[in-house]
Amino acid sequence: MFDLKVINSVLAEMEEERGIAKEKMLDAIEQALATAYKKEFGKRGQIVRTKFDINTGTTSFDQIKIVVDESMLKDENEEGEDEGETEELDSTENEEERKVRFDEEKHIMIDNARLIKKDVELGEELIFPLETKDDFGRIAAQTAKQVIIQKIREAEKESALTEFGQKEGEIVMGHVQRFERGNLYVDLGRVTGVMPYDEQIPGERFRPGERIRCLLLAVDETPRGIFLKLSRAHADFLEQLFTVEAPELQTGAVEVKAIAREAGSRSKIAVCAHDEHIDPVGSLVGQRGVRVSTVMSELGGEKIDIIEWSGDPIEFIEDSLSPAQVLDVKVETEPEEDNHVRGHVTVEVAPDQQSLAIGRGGQNVRLAAKLTGWKIDIMSVGGEELAESDGEVVEISPESEVGKDIETLESEDATTPKAEVAEESDQPTEDRDPKDFDEVEEIDTPEEAEELINEEEKNSEQNNKENEEENK
Repeated sequence: MFDLKVINSVLAEMEEERGIAKEKMLDAIEQALATAYKKEFGKRGQIVRTKFDINTGTTSFDQIKIVVDESMLKDENEEGEDEGETEELDSTENEEERKVRFDEEKHIMIDNARLIKKDVELGEELIFPLETKDDFGRIAAQTAKQVIIQKIREAEKESALTEFGQKEGEIVMGHVQRFERGNLYVDLGRVTGVMPYDEQIPGERFRPGERIRCLLLAVDETPRGIFLKLSRAHADFLEQLFTVEAPELQTGAVEVKAIAREAGSRSKIAVCAHDEHIDPVGSLVGQRGVRVSTVMSELGGEKIDIIEWSGDPIEFIEDSLSPAQVLDVKVETEPEEDNHVRGHVTVEVAPDQQSLAIGRGGQNVRLAAKLTGWKIDIMSVGGEELAESDGEVVEISPESEVGKDIETLESEDATTPKAEVAEESDQPTEDRDPKDFDEVEEIDTPEEAEELINEEEKNSEQNNKENEEENK
């Protein structure tokens, strides 16, 4: 009836590829054969069980009957019992076992049972062998097939739950299957995982068949099967990537205390070492930054700030704002753990560090607040020369190019009038004769100019003569 070689090869293949144990497959075959036997040769209400020997290929069928007595059976007048009273009885905590209606196909009275077995007890099962059959009809065979398929699905579901339930919160490897309605479907082997849109890194694109690493965020059992929720934007995905690269995290010598992440853009991670001889930041950075570079490349170039965690909140806040340098931290309000109220601090930075502390779009201070759990305000101090442009305060320092241009213009404006005065006369203004400042008559025509020249020549000749006479 059965080809044992084919059955053994199929069972071995199912165990290897789908993770279904051989014993569960044999149980599914036995239940399928019992269902087929009852469908073809049995009677209504019968309990039929099958034993299948994988070594010999023989099959045996048995009918099961349960031992009962009068106290376990319903009376005829109990059938019309009020429904309200029945519901009240069902709601009691110490309710007795519900009585059953006697069926000779699956029940046997205790007096008759003791004729077969003397020490029989109530509720015990008696086994009655049935005639072996091997010529099942088409309908019975189809029923057996459906039973086997259903049992295989249940076994696959249970096996997948056992396997992936242990991997929850870890990184899994798969292949991109398709992209549908914003969700990314990933083939993980025996099951398919789903990565919702909000768990994806913005801007990332994958091709079908491409290998992908992601975090197994949750494993849920649904009527349609197992639902595996995947993520690449979760903060734990960043931690697991560093765990793969840094042995110190695997051994527990270095611990990740807090993570603040904006997927695809920037992240901050705070770590501490339980061994004073280990540098926690250096453990994650690696030699020449090889470890953090590997993680950044996996995340598409996402910037990662690694800082050392501190139990002192002031020191922790200062480090969280790196790479900006902090001058002072003032605590405005203390946190209230009972009411889940965050603390509030004001951080003072130099004017040239203000934009660095805030970050583009406030990203740096926002991540620092998320990392530390404090509300942080940035204040610039010590900036005397500030210029406002488009609502932003920009510092003008003498060392900057803008400062140099302003100084040059001021020096040129100051020196230009002095140069013009120097060209007019070599003498200082105070030593000059007041006659030099006499007004000059205006000349309208060429004739007037000639007359003026002639008068000056005459005057000069006359002056020369007078000087000669005086010398004589």
